[in-house]
Amino acid sequence: MFKGLLGKKIGMTQIFDEGGAVVPITLVEAGPCYVTQIRRESTDKYSAVQLGFSETKQKKLTGGQLGHLKGSDAPPLRFLREFRVKDHGLNQGDKLTVEVFEVGDRVDVVGKSKGKGFAGAMKRHGFGGGPITHGQSDRQRSVGSIGATSGTSKVFKGKKMPGRMGNERVTVHNLQVAYIDAERNLIGIRGSIPGSKGGLIMVKEARKN
Repeated sequence: MFKGLLGKKIGMTQIFDEGGAVVPITLVEAGPCYVTQIRRESTDKYSAVQLGFSETKQKKLTGGQLGHLKGSDAPPLRFLREFRVKDHGLNQGDKLTVEVFEVGDRVDVVGKSKGKGFAGAMKRHGFGGGPITHGQSDRQRSVGSIGATSGTSKVFKGKKMPGRMGNERVTVHNLQVAYIDAERNLIGIRGSIPGSKGGLIMVKEARKN
């Protein structure tokens, strides 16, 4: 059975388990999602399910987007994402809710991390910094030497240096579903997940269970 949903991150809260211990969870408004397209090996060279999420006004979509959704009888949807899966048992037009998951399931969560802007090497890569003593008054947080010898005469590609931090696709593996509210389309995932409040989240069955 296919287990996957698109959702919107709401924020963190806490619940109590049966033993009275506090469990920190992140609430995600997941679904309802619609199956907008089925990718098949015979026609597309790979197998996947495309889900749509977040109903919107028809005038906010282009003609091509509306035409794509027309075949699945789905309402106008803001987001479309594909889940690579072989045995799903779904058909175009099916509707998925949080009930595809159960409390205790292990999931992988995909989101876009918060953008930090331009950051130095210490913040971006966790460098320890240079010594503060011996007259070094203005280079404590610098990268240090980045070049090789005169024989190489270049900076190697991939060198850890200052640059843009965050705003990247991040996957957190093997998290646990701790709470489900089918009436309000809420799913509570134990721990933290990537992204800011209101960001798009992909929740799917864990690969490394």
